Amino acid sequence: MNHANPNTKPTVLFVDMNSFFASCEQQVNYWLRERPVAVCVYTGRNGCVISPSIEAKRRGVRVGMRLDDAIKVCPDLVPLETNPARYRDFHIKIMEVLKTFSADVFPRSIDEAIVDLTHHQLMYPNIVDVGHKVKAAIRRDVGDWLRCSIGVAPNAFLAKLASGLQKPDGLVCIDPENIDRILSTLRLTDLPGIGSAMAARLQAGGIDSPLHLRQASPEKLRQVVRSVVGLHWHYRLNFGGEMDLTTPLNYKSMQAMRSLSAEQRQTVEDVHTLFMKLCFSLEKRLVTQSLFCKAITFSARYTTSLRYEVEVRSSLPIQDGAEIHRLLLERIKKAEHGQPPKQILSIYLSRLHVGVYDFVPAEMVQYTLFENNTRRDLLRKAYYDIKTRFGNEAIMRVSELKTELLLKDVIGFGSIGDLRKKQGEE
Repeated sequence: MNHANPNTKPTVLFVDMNSFFASCEQQVNYWLRERPVAVCVYTGRNGCVISPSIEAKRRGVRVGMRLDDAIKVCPDLVPLETNPARYRDFHIKIMEVLKTFSADVFPRSIDEAIVDLTHHQLMYPNIVDVGHKVKAAIRRDVGDWLRCSIGVAPNAFLAKLASGLQKPDGLVCIDPENIDRILSTLRLTDLPGIGSAMAARLQAGGIDSPLHLRQASPEKLRQVVRSVVGLHWHYRLNFGGEMDLTTPLNYKSMQAMRSLSAEQRQTVEDVHTLFMKLCFSLEKRLVTQSLFCKAITFSARYTTSLRYEVEVRSSLPIQDGAEIHRLLLERIKKAEHGQPPKQILSIYLSRLHVGVYDFVPAEMVQYTLFENNTRRDLLRKAYYDIKTRFGNEAIMRVSELKTELLLKDVIGFGSIGDLRKKQGEE
């Protein structure tokens, strides 16, 4: 659990599966092993690489590459369409292995997890040795082609940093003896959670390296960062406690995003259908987590590299996918009829994104005096309960009949809270 108690002894493992999706495919298909493989959402020319295999990375293939560019870099690349159910199954098996070492396992994403051994130090006097045993157990019990990089450190932040220092299949320990040497070789943006904007703010405040960040006083960091986050970095880099271990299933935001193939955007009607599907996808997650939202975001990216973004806030908490769709569409149409006029939902879209945030727990939602939606909300919950129990096709909206054909299941590397909830984890 998170705490502010100083700890200099490495007791936390950060397990990062290497090229996870591609490695899962190579695990189940022997003939893909030792070959450059790229898992993509779609395998058309404009498909996007979301997981290149270790072999493909060595040939220059990178996450986010368009497939036609990846083929130019690596002509014998084997493109494969994503298989989300397969990756979820492997994830569950890996978590089961990790729990044989500690009850305190915290999945961070589909391919990452933290194993806290703080309460098992008598059982495991050599934590680095545990890291080697974790690697062997995953290969033995889950798949012999699966590799992971493991970071070992006194807290989760430094363990995550260590896991990225030696890939693939590495094992690095950060402790008080070597932290300064390691930090001296890194840039600010190499630290988890520091992007270019934050790095620029730190540099403007006279902090131009991770080592300087560690040496800065808590007061200096709070002044430069202008939030308590600066204080957290001081604790992380100086073994002052644990800031990142517990991650409850409540969310700061939820996202639904799809890259559109040329086939999926042949008509404007197809684009509208995909847009509606994303809204209903968020409805399902809101219902599952017993949440309502008061803020919605929409963004669109086009084949011309142009972008459109909008945010809509609601005075009342909403959960209904049709209402999310209606509010966004209302704002989009207003923009389309502006000056100059433009078509936002067009056949030139390459990516659609809908997000919700500013959540309100369902039990705290109060309805207006003149509108009681209790019956509608209960019906919505019953609808998803039926789907969960009897399958997605047991009951469907009319609007889903077409969207189920247009949209395939995809999975990202972000939050897996919904998957954990489904497994009954708390």
